[in-house]
Amino acid sequence: MGVMEARAANPREARAAPALGVRNVSVTFGAATNRPVLKDISFDVREGEFLTIVGPSGCGKTTLLRLFAGLMKPTSGEILFDGKPVAGPSRERAIVFQDYANALLPWRTVAGNIALSLERHVPARAEREARVEALIARMGLQRAATQFPPQLSGGMQQRVQIARCLAQQPRIMLMDEPFGALDAITRQTLQDDLLKLVAEKRMTTVFITHDLEEAIYLGDRVHVLGAHPGRVVETIEVGLPAPRNQLTTREDPKFLAHRHRLFGLLQGH
Repeated sequence: MGVMEARAANPREARAAPALGVRNVSVTFGAATNRPVLKDISFDVREGEFLTIVGPSGCGKTTLLRLFAGLMKPTSGEILFDGKPVAGPSRERAIVFQDYANALLPWRTVAGNIALSLERHVPARAEREARVEALIARMGLQRAATQFPPQLSGGMQQRVQIARCLAQQPRIMLMDEPFGALDAITRQTLQDDLLKLVAEKRMTTVFITHDLEEAIYLGDRVHVLGAHPGRVVETIEVGLPAPRNQLTTREDPKFLAHRHRLFGLLQGH
């Protein structure tokens, strides 16, 4: 169940300029209560890295991801993409939601859902169909191409959502607990498929999860958010060898040490 292709020990080497920058970002909700959700957060997302973010419910993980996607703006501070402030959504930053059932259009086939993000930007039908066919093959959806989302398992629906995001040819993948609702075997299979995918494309990925082991298994770094208000309390450099393997990686003493550290950090929350 391990990732089959080899990755370098440090496959997503940080470059001089970060892919995303968070500069003194704070977010408050409610005009009357002015409730702080995130407070004075600053960090960089390195070009090409896989950054995972964990934290207790209500610490602002999804809010942070929405800021990266340009779906909302911070109350103060700024989010930078390629050194420029994020002013709104962009095809270069694709977001994969946890609720795949509502993210997909039930009246469109698998192929139709994947083609959705191409219809305005790729006018040539033949080119659209070729891209969709390639993504269907890459995500293992060949037998499901003409089916509709309600006919598919949760894991297959999430594959469709990832394929639709990849159709945009983004530079950054933003993922909000995408495997949280799946059974353990399906989740592990998709974890390995995702690692292969981002290694092939050298794609910067920000991945939100409640699962501490998932955060360590996937991540180059793990940011730990504290709550009330949300802020980065610690960053862990994972440093585990690649390719990752669902058995041997999880038995590595460093993996276990990271898990103990994360559990201890979050236990009080």
